[in-house]
Amino acid sequence: MFHVKSSITLDKYAPVGEIDERIYGSFIEHLGRAVYTGIYQPGHPSADENGFRQDVIDLINKLNVPIIRYPGGNFVSGFNWEDSVGPKDQRPRRLDLAWQTIESNQFGLHEFMQWLGKVHAKPMMAVNLGTRGIDAARNLIEYTNFPKGSYYSDMRRRNGAEQPFNIKTWCLGNEMDGPWQIGHKDAVAYGKLANETAHAMRIVDDSIETVACGSSGLTMPTFGSWEDTVLDLTYDNIDYLSLHRYYGNQDNDTPNFLAQSLDLDAFISGVTAICDAVKARKHSQKTINLSLDEWNVWYHSNNHDAHDEKWQEAPHKLEDIYNFEDALLVGSMLITMLHHADRLKMACLAQLVNVIAPIMTDENGGAWAQSIFYPFMQVSTLGKGTVLTPIVHSETYGTKEFDAVPFVDGVAVLNDAGDTVTVFAVNKSLDTAQDFTIAAGDFDFASVALSTQMAGYGLKETNEDGHMGITPNTTARLAEDGVHVTLAPASWNTFQIKVN
Repeated sequence: MFHVKSSITLDKYAPVGEIDERIYGSFIEHLGRAVYTGIYQPGHPSADENGFRQDVIDLINKLNVPIIRYPGGNFVSGFNWEDSVGPKDQRPRRLDLAWQTIESNQFGLHEFMQWLGKVHAKPMMAVNLGTRGIDAARNLIEYTNFPKGSYYSDMRRRNGAEQPFNIKTWCLGNEMDGPWQIGHKDAVAYGKLANETAHAMRIVDDSIETVACGSSGLTMPTFGSWEDTVLDLTYDNIDYLSLHRYYGNQDNDTPNFLAQSLDLDAFISGVTAICDAVKARKHSQKTINLSLDEWNVWYHSNNHDAHDEKWQEAPHKLEDIYNFEDALLVGSMLITMLHHADRLKMACLAQLVNVIAPIMTDENGGAWAQSIFYPFMQVSTLGKGTVLTPIVHSETYGTKEFDAVPFVDGVAVLNDAGDTVTVFAVNKSLDTAQDFTIAAGDFDFASVALSTQMAGYGLKETNEDGHMGITPNTTARLAEDGVHVTLAPASWNTFQIKVN
């Protein structure tokens, strides 16, 4: 096997920033089978007394997801939250115009909060700024967060929740510049509505954080000007600006597909710059951080979904079956997100179960982990602490979109105790191994505590039979100048090094 050299040098005196673990969040929308036959399926052999699938809960707990966005997504722009509370036999069946399906409302707000306790996550709740607005949002936060003695807080108590839910993170609508969005708006209309909604919600609970919608994507004609206008109108009442980004390999051009992490890097940097420009213009002391609350690979299911019959209940929809090259890009996207840990404080892998998801279920069988499950699981579990500024040396390649793509993506994280460095690395070369050096820099390396890889699979292989996983990388050795290891072609790699 042909080898080339690459390296990452660690500098403990040059941190990027502390990781907010909410960067490892995810997303459940009332879409397809994400909820029904996904996380909720009364009568399934694995279902608990609440109808929650325990096999799905077990897999989610392996992912260590700290926050979950709900209930949408496009769904929220036509959603009446009141439909989802109270006795189940009195909840209305509604037309969901976003996805042209039937919503039974058998899984609602209380069920979501109960389920979050099972997966050890907190809520990121979205409010409807499409067909509704200030009044519905202020009533909802009264229902969820006010202790007792008011109309909506006492309604919550009658519905079985004596204590408030204390939801602290709130999304002000979803993708409101998208013409596909019910009630979509221009930047001025949305900015004014989002600002007044956030203001009213903060009167009820001034401890909340709010997320304003950025434009729906980097390629939107509104991108840039939308962010600038919305920030100008909402700056004092919001804490985060959202970003959404998906990638696909429709052209079957794997080198270009794996290079899309450079696009994500430019996207995050660009939105950060806009936030800081508005801050400077306003002479503000407040910094707006970022929430990448939708991100993933998404393209496999597009052709199938185009022929779906309308007005079904919980149809098979957006059910991408991910392959190994998708896992490599998801790994590189996670590395890119960590590069921006100083400003990117929340992110949601979209979505969590069945719908463009790391976990899939069979209505009549079990649940299984997709290829993308594994890099996400390792980073969410081990990527805790402070990101160090990465100095990566690697040969590059060119694609139709990018002139110089490093073959190796890498990032290093120093844990809070200061005794362990974790390095995540992707080798994007499809045929060449990397003689990779983790250069100690100012650290005194003591031992290699963990050395693993996800490698050796065909680029188009999937994990429907459960054969994929993380395996040991036995090539790692400790030397005076650092750790030397071989990165296999097309591989995801994780190393933990104990330091003195």
